Amino acid sequence: MSHQVTPTAQSNDRVTETPTGLPTVDDALALGLTRAEYELVCQKQTRPPNQVELAMYSLLWSEHCAYKHSKKLLRTLPTEGEHVVMGPGENAGAVDVGGGLVCAFKVESHNHPSAVEPFQGAATGVGGILRDIFAIGARPIAVLDSLRFGEPGSAPADEAAAPGDQAAPGDPAAPGDPAARGDPAARGDPAARGDPAAPGDPAARGTRGGGGSGRVRYLLDGAVSGIGYYGNSIGVPTVGGEVYFEAPYEQNCLINAMALGLAPRERLVRSAAAGPGNVVILFGASTGRDGIGGASVLASAELGADGDDSKRPTVQVGDPFEEKKLLECSLELLELGLIVSLQDLGAAGLTSSASEMASKGQVGIDLDVAKVPLREADMEPFEVMVSESQERMLCVVEPANVDAVLEACEKWEVGGAAIGTVTDSGRMRILDGGELIGDMPVTALVDDCPLYDLQPRKPTEPVYPPPVATADVSLASTPQELLLALLSSPNLSSRRPLFEQYDAIVQSRTVRRPEQADAAVLALPDGSALAVSIDCNGRRVAADPYTGTVEAVLECAANLACVGAQPLGTTNNLNFGNPEKPHIAWQLSESVRGLGDACRALDAPIVGGNVSLYNEGATGPIYPTPVIGMVGRLPDAHRASRLGFQRAGDHIALVGPFSPSLDASELAKLLGDALPDGLPAVDIDAVRAAQIAVRDAVRAGTLSSAHDIAEGGLAVALAECCLAGELGAEVELGEESWEAIPPLAAGPGSVSPAAMAVTAALFGEGPGGFLVSGTQESLRELAEHALVPVRAIGRVGEGVLSIVAAGAVAGTMITATLDQLAAAHGALAELFS
Repeated sequence: MSHQVTPTAQSNDRVTETPTGLPTVDDALALGLTRAEYELVCQKQTRPPNQVELAMYSLLWSEHCAYKHSKKLLRTLPTEGEHVVMGPGENAGAVDVGGGLVCAFKVESHNHPSAVEPFQGAATGVGGILRDIFAIGARPIAVLDSLRFGEPGSAPADEAAAPGDQAAPGDPAAPGDPAARGDPAARGDPAARGDPAAPGDPAARGTRGGGGSGRVRYLLDGAVSGIGYYGNSIGVPTVGGEVYFEAPYEQNCLINAMALGLAPRERLVRSAAAGPGNVVILFGASTGRDGIGGASVLASAELGADGDDSKRPTVQVGDPFEEKKLLECSLELLELGLIVSLQDLGAAGLTSSASEMASKGQVGIDLDVAKVPLREADMEPFEVMVSESQERMLCVVEPANVDAVLEACEKWEVGGAAIGTVTDSGRMRILDGGELIGDMPVTALVDDCPLYDLQPRKPTEPVYPPPVATADVSLASTPQELLLALLSSPNLSSRRPLFEQYDAIVQSRTVRRPEQADAAVLALPDGSALAVSIDCNGRRVAADPYTGTVEAVLECAANLACVGAQPLGTTNNLNFGNPEKPHIAWQLSESVRGLGDACRALDAPIVGGNVSLYNEGATGPIYPTPVIGMVGRLPDAHRASRLGFQRAGDHIALVGPFSPSLDASELAKLLGDALPDGLPAVDIDAVRAAQIAVRDAVRAGTLSSAHDIAEGGLAVALAECCLAGELGAEVELGEESWEAIPPLAAGPGSVSPAAMAVTAALFGEGPGGFLVSGTQESLRELAEHALVPVRAIGRVGEGVLSIVAAGAVAGTMITATLDQLAAAHGALAELFS
């Protein structure tokens, strides 16, 4: 049986016009193209585009697909290194982890869809990043997430549901929900499967509750539920992540998902189409109207107030059970050697996947939309081409293998259909039952979108208003009061209420999970392990885009060092506002410069990533948030350190060039301080030396625990070590602790410069500091070999954290029981009550 698609039209045949005639420039503007871009499209086509062609150009020339405001910057990043096997340009990057295996990884955003409909937006974000992993032949082994929401206390708890509030999945009133269209499968809806309280269904808990703004609670509940539902259902552990609450994310939340996978090196596959005459097969779920113009359109413009309810129908609908079958089918096809190339269908659907495959292979492709399996029979050809229905893959297959591929699809109960042919024409030709309805040069579609030079200019006025003071403390409060306020703050309190909704141990690889160590650790077959971390502090990047981004990269590497891992590669998700505005262009340019400098210094090249722009609405832009994901390897999984103190009587040391500052710190935020105009410069080489010292000590097995000092400073880090290990600590800070603090002026009221120095030493922030514990001999050995300061500051005790000051400010500053610390640290649970 022949599956070859044999169009009746020839490449020089006239394209059939739509019954209503050709679209106008106004139609192009409505689809997001500029007038100049539309004129360029006409030039590339040598005529005005028809409906199908204009729809395809509008998506592939969108910001989300073309990176037209960021691509020139991204070319400055380091992308090559000793361990890099696959770099930017493929569905995911990959690094060599030994034993014939590679680790594929990538981070991507689903910000705009999640701001519109958080459950499906976040769920399909996880589904999309997982497809990126198995699209290159790797089996997904872990997911991490990086989330940003507005302040949880920014509006009364009994606030009415925010405009844009979705009905719970399965509610027939929910636009974009297949159930609303009579789809009995109600894809992605647990309730439709007969489980009214399925994990991940916001309806099981309601959309609002006590504690915080209705909209923030709605977005938080929906996003966390969507992530948990998809990851738990498909059987991939969610092993780590981060969440921050800041006012600039109130209307535009950030949902970034990172995934990792493992593959034999020889099984890696690329997405370039090859071999004229080969067959293009679409397999997976059928194609519907859900997600038409979804991620690609939503991510290329600013959102209006309340997430813009009018855009909800463009959010995709996901089904993790369908994706599980698609995953197994894809890996089996690769294992059997039946396919030439493989590509997932994400933003812009068939338009993007087929065109990009053709571009990378320098070939043409003919696609017949009449052969695409549909969920809705009356779909227009342009709708078929731009639909972002989930759980679909596109592959190129030699004609002799078509039957075997379709048999595998039938075995795994995923749909499969031959819908096109690879050609040597260099053109994307779209047919409808053999009638030519679209004909475009591949290079024009994919490669000729104009790239824009940014016009960066540092702002002369603050971009962001000072945060609202959210704690009943001041600089005159006692150190203990400040510590408990910080531990209970939304950004520093325990994330247990979130990560307990995720399965962190499925697949039985997880060696260290959330709140056990600074990085997640996953065992490899040879006894070694992978370590992975994801991080960024957007407020510090807003204060200084260059230094803040350097700090984010260093923080990821520090987390890896604490479990004994050496960085192998980096991925990034650049979340910024409107790049057409000079101050946002400056933030983006400076951040990319910092990203490149830090990755070069750490030998942690960029292997892939994502850019999400136009993250702003009526109230202004988000904080610039370059989320960093980093993967490393440690030789012995059993020696991965924990962050908590392990033995009473162990000695505690402060390692590294730690020079804390209150600028842009969590304490400064709690007090309502405005962002500073810059951060202290970072000595990257000195920080790296500290990371190497800690990493080597962990690998040698001489330390009991290791934890880097991050948000909240030294005192918060000590409290976290105590809580994680369920042990206390007796700490004495000597004169050298105050000497690291630059001279400070007196604080408000009667707060002396000496008291300000104490506050900065306890709660100031900056890169390069680590808390380690171990025997006195092991810490002495560390001090002898390290090229950075190692200062003994105390011993692990029983049930109390005691911090005493020596020298001119002698006295007991903090005496907090573990119960007091735990009560403060558990404050986030109120958001989920």
